[in-house]
Order: sequence, then C-alpha cells, then structure tokens
Amino acid sequence: MPKVEILTLPLLPLPGGVVLPGMVLTMSLEDDEANDAFEAAKASDGRVVLVTRMGGHYAKVGTLATVEQLATLPGGGHAVGVRAVSRVIIGRGVAGPGRSAWVEVEEVVIDPDSISSPAVVDLAREYHAVIGAILETRGAHPLAQALRSVTDPGTLADTVAYLPDLSVEQRLEILETIEVEPRLRLALSRARETLGELTLREHIRSEVSEGMEKTQREFILRQQMAAIRKELGTDGGEDEIETYRRRIAEAALTDEARKAAEREVDRLERMSDSSPEQGWVRTWLDTVLDLPWGTSSPDILDVTEARRVLDADHHGLDDVKDRIVEYLAVRHLRVSRGLAPTSGKGSGAILVLVGPPGVGKTSLGESVARALGRSFARVSLGGIRDEAEIRGHRRTYVGAMPGRIVRAIREAKTMNPVIMLDEVDKVGADWRGDPSSALLEVLDPAQNHTFKDHYLEIDLDLSDVLFIGTANVVDTIPGPLLDRMELIHLDGYTEEEKVAIATQHLLPRVREAAGLRPDEVEVTEAAIRTVITDHTREAGVRNLERGLSKVLRKVASGLASGVDGVIEGSPPVKVDASDVTTYLGRPRFKGEMSVRAGLPGVATGLAVTGAGGDVMAIEAAVVPAPSESKGASGGLTLTGQLGDVMKESASIALSWVRSHSADWGVAPAQMSGQFHLHVPAGAVPKDGPSAGITMVTALASLLTGRPVRQDLAMTGEVSLQGRVLPIGGVKQKVLAAHRVGMTHVVLPEGNGPDLDDVPEAVREAMTFHLVSDVAEVLELALEPAMAVATVL
Repeated sequence: MPKVEILTLPLLPLPGGVVLPGMVLTMSLEDDEANDAFEAAKASDGRVVLVTRMGGHYAKVGTLATVEQLATLPGGGHAVGVRAVSRVIIGRGVAGPGRSAWVEVEEVVIDPDSISSPAVVDLAREYHAVIGAILETRGAHPLAQALRSVTDPGTLADTVAYLPDLSVEQRLEILETIEVEPRLRLALSRARETLGELTLREHIRSEVSEGMEKTQREFILRQQMAAIRKELGTDGGEDEIETYRRRIAEAALTDEARKAAEREVDRLERMSDSSPEQGWVRTWLDTVLDLPWGTSSPDILDVTEARRVLDADHHGLDDVKDRIVEYLAVRHLRVSRGLAPTSGKGSGAILVLVGPPGVGKTSLGESVARALGRSFARVSLGGIRDEAEIRGHRRTYVGAMPGRIVRAIREAKTMNPVIMLDEVDKVGADWRGDPSSALLEVLDPAQNHTFKDHYLEIDLDLSDVLFIGTANVVDTIPGPLLDRMELIHLDGYTEEEKVAIATQHLLPRVREAAGLRPDEVEVTEAAIRTVITDHTREAGVRNLERGLSKVLRKVASGLASGVDGVIEGSPPVKVDASDVTTYLGRPRFKGEMSVRAGLPGVATGLAVTGAGGDVMAIEAAVVPAPSESKGASGGLTLTGQLGDVMKESASIALSWVRSHSADWGVAPAQMSGQFHLHVPAGAVPKDGPSAGITMVTALASLLTGRPVRQDLAMTGEVSLQGRVLPIGGVKQKVLAAHRVGMTHVVLPEGNGPDLDDVPEAVREAMTFHLVSDVAEVLELALEPAMAVATVL
C-alpha cells in the first residue's frame, strides 16, 4: 500500500480542469481566488493543492504543486509557473493565514516494491507500444521518441492524460486511481480506444480518397465521351460550359473581369457533377455576367428640359436643382466642345440632401434620374449593421451574395444610374462591422472607380454613378464619410410654399387616391392654409398630405353613403376654412406659444431638431430663501431633459443676471432664492448653446416683473461677459418662428449673412434684430415698465 503523510496547504480549485503529477504548466491569476491561493503558497514553501471542481463538487484526490516562477503579463495581470509533484488525498478544511482556503491533505508516496511486479512491467511495455502507435499515426515522431525514455510505470500511466480525445471525467478517473497497476490498466484501456478511433478514421479517409479518384476518372471519361459525340455529330446542343464561354465572349467585360470569369469556367469544367462548389461557381458567373458591363444610358443634356422636369416634380429646393443643372451643363459643354465625358478617378458626383422629414429628399432622387434620362435604384441604409451589406460576403460563406451597391447596379441595368442612398445618418455598427466605414470607398470620387466587392473580387467602376444620399441630421454621420459628401441643406418650407405644393402636387395625388374626380370636390386655398396653421406644424409636408387625405376620404365617404350633416348638397363639394374643423376636429396648435409668452419669467427661444426648426418656451421661477439665510446666494435647478452644454448655458445666464441685478434695482434678497429654469416637453432631449440669451431674458423678466414681447423669438449663445455669439441653423429657426406667427426675431450680429438663405417672402414678413450684447436683447425683448401694470 502507498504510504501517506499529512500536510496543511492552501487550496486552489480548478473549474473543469485536471492536473496530474509530472505536469509543468503556466497559470494566469485572473480572479481573487487564484491570487489568494498563490499568496498563501508563500507561507507553505511555495506549495499549493490543485483540485478539480465540477458542478460545485470537489474531487477526492488533488495534486500537490510547487510554484516555480512569477511573471507579469503585458496587460497588467500575473501568471505563475507550477510543477505538479504528487497526488494528495483531500481531507478536512482548516483555518490558515490569508484569505485562501486551507485543507489537510495526505500526500501519497508510492512503495517502490509495488511497481516492480511482472504484471506492471508487462502493462508498461504494452502501453509503450500502443501510445507509440498513436503518436506515429498522428505524425508526432519526436514526442514518440521522448516517451520511450519514460521508465517509471506511474509516470508512464499519467501521460495518457495528454491525449486530446480524453474528457475531463476520464482524466479525473486517472488522477483518482492511486495504485499503479490499476492506473496503468485504465490508461492502457483509454489508449486502445483512441488507437481504434484513429485506425477507423484512417480507413474512412482512404476509402474517400479512392472514391475521389474514381470520380475524377469518371469525369475524364465523360469529357472524352462528349468530345467523341461532338466529332460524330451526335451532340444534342450547346452544353453549359460552352454557354458560359459564349456569354463571356459577348459581354463587354473589363480585362480583369474577363480573366476571372474564364478562370472560373475552367474550374467548373474540371469539377465533378457531385461537387458542391459547382453551384457556387455558377452563381458567381451568373452574377458577373448579369452586370451591365459597358452599358450606359445617354444623358439628357438639354439643361432647360431637365430644369422643367425638376420644377414639375418638386416645388422649391432650388439648391439641389441648381446643382443638378450645373452637373448637366458641364457634361453638355464637354460634349459640345469635342471633349470626352469625364470618367474615372475623381469624376463621381456625391450629393447628400440633409433636412427634416417630409421635405421631399427621397422622392427627389427619382426626379433627378428622370431629368437626366438615367435608371434609378434605391438603397435603404437605415438600421443596417453588417459591413457585408455594402461590400458583399466572401465567397467562402454559404449563401454569399454581392453587396447592395452591386445589386443596385444589376437592377438598374446600366453602369451610370442614379443610386439613392436613403437614411445615411441611420447606419449602425456592431460586432459584424461598420457599414459607414465600408461606404468610405463607395462615396469617394478618388477611389470608387476601382471599387472591389468582396463577393466579385474584381474592380467595378462607380465613377459614372450619381450617388444621392439623404439624412435628417449630420451629427451621426462619421467625419471621414461626411468629408466625402457634397452637402445640400433642405431647411423646410414656408407657408406660401406649402400652399403651392398642396395645390400643385398633394391635392391631385390624394384626390386620385380617394377615388374622386376634379369636378366632385374643391378645396379652397383658405382651407389649405387652415390645415397648415391649425393642424400641422412641420418643416415638410408629410402631415399636410395626411390631413388633406383625411379630408378627401371623408368627402368620398359622404358622397358614397349620402350621410347628412357631413356632406351638404350634391357634387361638387366645396371645402372651405370653416369646414376643416368638421373633417379634422379641433385645431391642435392654436395660440399656445403666445399664451405662454405673455407671462413674466417666460421667453420664447428657437431650436433645431431632427424634424427641422422648432419654437420652445423657457420658463423661470424662484423659490425665496428662508429668512435666516437672507443675503446668501441661491442655487439653480434645471429641468426638461437638458444636455451638458445647455446646462452650462443656464449657469452662465444666471451668473450674468446676478452680476447685473443691481442695474435693474433688484434687491439682494431677491437673488438669494433657489432659481429654477424649465424647458417644456420634458420627454424630448435638448442640448446646445443657442438658448443662452433666451435664459437670460427669462430670468431678467422674472426679476423685473416685465413680461417678454409675445411677437418676439430669439436665439444666440451668451458669454460670461454678456456677449452674444453666433449659432447655427438660422434658416430652420426663422422658418419655425414664422410658422407660429412670430414677427420679430433676435439673432446674433455674426449671423447676419445667414439671413440671405431665408426665403424673401419670410424676410419681408418679419423684422430681424441683430445684436452683439445681452443688454440690447433685454431692451428689445422686455415690455416697458408701464405695461407691466396692465399685464399684472
């Protein structure tokens, strides 16, 4: 029997791992339990007990190991080198120094007489032969040579644990078998099972190889038979390979594409009919040959006709129309002067229409294609997160296909279509890649003449493609991608433009959708204006179209059913301003802003959101400080889901008001309360510095008791010295103020040139005040002192 010796040592559990005596390994200290165990090992001459833990239970037998070296990993962690010495039988747990678990163990010492019996010697010899055959089969000749030098039977039996085919349970069984002879028998049994499996695999591999040789032989014979039939004139027709060769010869492929296609046809010809790659090669060839190589639609170079088409489809949007006309004019001049049309590196046009929803960005793409006489294809990018959607999948994947750009060109059937990249700002990214990064090559005129799709693996010239992207905001578009685009801002429509759009485009469309004839219903201009002002407040016309559609559906319902009270008289039915409430219900936006702005402590500001410009009220209030804290400076509370920049603007505004309160005769006691600034619509996130002067005005109105003018809105960043700094989005903010009936707008002096972008009709209807100091803002915004008495 083996002799035992009782030791008290720190314990390190190994989840799902087994270490046998004789092993030398490196362990990473990744958790506190391992760190504590190896710290405790310092108190026990560097010795630690390694024990397997499975399913919350510990093995009965562990391994005594010694710590030989400690190393620091590049990431900052630690690793230790340990040498497994002997088996130990786990006893009871005991208390020990440090946070590690300590146990009593019985070290197993093998009696030398037990390993010298004839049975053990025979088992060791047979084990040497079996394990050597396994290593020779796997080609591990040096390891087989090294194994022959192991003479100790116990150590020899433990080497079976190195076989990769053994499970954790089987390795643990070897560890828990203490007696040498039973352990050697168990190791020999596991080695025989492994050798049997390897022999079976080799037999199967040999049969498969012979089957492949037979298939190749049959393929050659079939080719010879086909050649014989062709010589005898009994061939039934053109085979598949010849069909592909003919299509390649007829297609206007580039040299690179032709070589790649011919190479794949040669591969297909050599393949067996049973090969799974045949379908993949056919699909690739069909995809390449279906592309419109060398096919381009001639551009309509009549600039006047192109402008007429654009104006007929869309009202306004002069910036994008002018850009398309410029594009056509350049091509017309080059053709008329005998110059070749621009093509290749740097010749592509990448336009991106940025604006709120409903202004006609997406539909404009089809109009541009019609004006140019080109094919049109639309690629929706909203929400895609896989880079392969743009560049395609590698052909090694099952179900691989080209990217959306290649598919769009194939559908357009020309190499110079208009491709609409819809919702560029809503491209996502995750572990599958970043599609916006894949777009960098597509949308770079200096690179896209050699665009390479992962599926095709051949260069594709995209320089003749006119890419038109759409986005609601530019903030979410990565900077490198934004740099490759030519931005055209569409900032929304004025009321007059909406009336014209409704009359020329929306009414005919919704009337046809409702099944009505032009002589059956008449919607007056006053009714359209009522729908615009009282029922829709938007930068675009999408809700306006819905409102008009609802009106005409109710008219159609009344005509069809003859309902009294809804439709009076017989056709034509006239819908006037007074009838809109009957169809659409009560007004949704009647005078809400003016009611808010008539109170002290409330100022009207302007903002830009993803849906265009917006008007917001900023409210100020103060909670008086307790009597015992009079004279102390009060704090500031902010609500309305404000961003960090807007919170900083509020702090600057309050600091400026505190420093100038004495100029307005405000008592120090009034400044000691807790100030509260609130921006309504608390569920909507808000950020940016442009509300600075609005916050100052609201606080000044509150402290002086003077209300802010009801017809005035403002925007501008404020500095701590009271300077009014320029901001962005002037056109969208001015249009929003005009929509709600504001007639005066306060803007920073630095934004004066931006007023050139505002439609002339809006500039004539409004008065703009350009200021450089907050004092000028307060002088314009606050009502005179004598008006306060009437208001209060």
